[in-house]
Parts: sequence; C-alpha cells; structure tokens
Amino acid sequence: MPRHVILVDPYSEAAEYAHAFRRRGVRPVAVLSTPTPLKSYLHGWKPEAFDATHFHDGDFAKLVRIVGGYGPVAIIPGNEHAVGLVDALIEELAPGTGNVPGLSAARRDKWPMVQATAKAGIPHLRTFAAANEEEAADWLREAGLEGRALVLKPRCSGGTDGVHKVEAGDDWRPAFRRLLGSTNMFDLTNDSILLQEFAAGTEFVVDTYSVDGELGLTAVVRYSKSSRGDRIGVYDAEDYLLPGDPLVGVLEAYTRQVARAVGVRTGCTHTEIMLTDDGPRLIEIAARLDGGCAQQAARLATGDSQIDRAVRHHLDSVFVPGFEIVRPTRVVWLSAPNSGTMRNAEVLDKVRELSSFQKLGCRYPNGSRVPKTEDLFTTLGWVLLSAPDQEVLGRDTRQVREIEAGVVIDPPTL
Repeated sequence: MPRHVILVDPYSEAAEYAHAFRRRGVRPVAVLSTPTPLKSYLHGWKPEAFDATHFHDGDFAKLVRIVGGYGPVAIIPGNEHAVGLVDALIEELAPGTGNVPGLSAARRDKWPMVQATAKAGIPHLRTFAAANEEEAADWLREAGLEGRALVLKPRCSGGTDGVHKVEAGDDWRPAFRRLLGSTNMFDLTNDSILLQEFAAGTEFVVDTYSVDGELGLTAVVRYSKSSRGDRIGVYDAEDYLLPGDPLVGVLEAYTRQVARAVGVRTGCTHTEIMLTDDGPRLIEIAARLDGGCAQQAARLATGDSQIDRAVRHHLDSVFVPGFEIVRPTRVVWLSAPNSGTMRNAEVLDKVRELSSFQKLGCRYPNGSRVPKTEDLFTTLGWVLLSAPDQEVLGRDTRQVREIEAGVVIDPPTL
C-alpha cells in the first residue's frame, strides 16, 4: 500500500517537500486551497512534482473525504495561505496531532497574532486593526501615537507585500486609503488595515521545527533590508548567526514565548523579530516553512533544513533541538530600481564566476517586463553564496552589487 503526504499550497520552494518525501518512498499529493492557483505564485507552481493535485472548491466535507482517502502520513502547509485549512484538516483527520486549533487565526492573521502575544504578557508593538479612517484616528489618539512614525500593512499577506512606513509627522491616511479594499498577494481583500508603531532596530528571523510541543531551532538569520520611498521591506541580504552568538539565546527565548502564545506544537514556524533598544519585538510568526531560497541556504549553512526535519519527524519520529553552522552562507537579493523592460539579463551570469557562488535564482528572462522592487515578490531574484571564509562572502557580495548595477531596465514609454 503506497504512503502519501498531503502538501497544501506547495508553491515555490515548498515544492521541495515533494522531492524530499518521494526520496523516502512517500508519494506527494498537492492540495490547493483555492479553485485555481494563486496568480502571485504561478511562477512557482510545479504540478509535475506531485502524483495528484486537488483544488478546494469550498466544500470542506468533500475535501476531508479526498484527503482522508490517502491515509496521509502528514498534512503540511506550503505557505501562509494554507495554515487555516491545514489546521482544520488535521483536527478532522488526526485530532490532537497538530497545532492548537482554537489559535489557528493567531498563526496567520497579524491582528489576533498580536492580541495573543499581548494576552500572554509578552512585550509587543502597539498595534490595531482598523476598518475605516475614523477607527484608525481614534486609536492613534488613544495610544498616544499621533504624529509618530508608523507602519501600515495588510493583516493576512506576506513577503512585505503592502508594508508602508509613515514618517513621523506625515499623514498616514493616503497609505491607509491605498491599502483598504485592495487585493493582496493571496487574492484576499484588505478589508481592514493593521496600524503599528514603528520599531527601529535590526530584524532577525528565527526558524524552528517543533515536535509535540518541543520547539527546535533550525536557523537564526540576520536580515539586511532597505527602504524605497515609503516601502521598507526591500530585501538586501541574509546572514546566518552562529548558535553560540549571545543574540541567538535572546531571540530563541522570545520566540518560544510567542510560539506558545499562538499555540504552536508541531511543524515549521518562521518568526520575524525586530531587536530594538528595548528588547525583541514580534513582527510576525507564520506556521510554515521559510520560503524563497531559505531551505537551500539553510542546507549549505547548517547541513539541515526545515523540510529535512519534517521528513525525519513524520517518517522516523526524530526531533532535533538545535542547529550548527557548517559553512558561512549569505543570500544576496537582487533589486530593480525602476520598472520597465530588462534588456541584458545575461549580465547576471557573471556571478557564477565568483569563488563563493552556489546558485542564481533569476525570476525574469531577458526582454521581460519587470516591476520596481518594493517587496519580496518584486525582487529580480537572488544569489546564494557560501564559502569557508566570511571575508570571501563580503568580497563576493560587493562583486554581486557591481554586476547588479550593470543590469539595464528601460523605463516604460508613455
């Protein structure tokens, strides 16, 4: 009797789950939580990686019968959009083996996420979800945040989609109006907007894999990001911290508190934390694997990944509490300074000559119309670097930036 694993919304790098389980003799089946693939993820949809694909048409009972018919060894979310559906399927088919069902929204929606964190007494950023300008204005006044720097963003999106900074003294209403009623990268309408006090500091990622309530660190990563106008989520680079770094202990302790508050018990989490002068503050926690090229980078840096841990957990009952760094590794993100037509994508191939080069991920072929980079979804791609010496990474990163500067993007004609 063949064994199956159910992967819900396994777009982009989450498709690697399919290959990892197949190598162990388990057949991967895809379930998409929407009647058609999400437009924003079409470039990362790989139906050929799965034995079968099913689309959720809104009939949950029917989907339970389909998924249950496979007798799956696991049901796993591929991205944020899948979290609620996976929680519901697990509770129906294998109750008690997943995350806490009553806190499912807090692992996906940033508003109940903050509320759960606050209820647990964990230091957090002052935050409110407003459905109109009057609610927003009232809260800002009551919270003492009038005239202060703010961040506005959708409640249920990802990849810094729709994240806007409002500088101190500037009017927050134009950004609020642009976001309210707009459609985010998961084809959801932003019917209320999150307002949050701006947190200055350094942003980190804490990636984990939990088994039966035991949280294990898989990696801790320092983000380098920059701003482009009021868009503050332009990814520049990611670097892996050594497990003995004092910051790892601080970030791990905070992540454990947040994970308990939102009911994480089993599987991957990807937690983004701003380390401020007042200590760590939650940006968000997502009950899914770290996306982009993170799993490939983690394997180079640590010799392991969240996907590999998921396979060992579900097939071998293995839990790993921590991680090690086996090789300095960096992800360098590529940006487009303006929208237009990319004329010489081949220039990026020069990065392959760098001594630390591992892989180039370019989203656009030559002649493509490319957007101005404002978030993770609008990057040109990434370069994965790894070497025995951190200084080599620094030197090669400078070379990547010189090569990137040679990309020609012709502005659109009026």
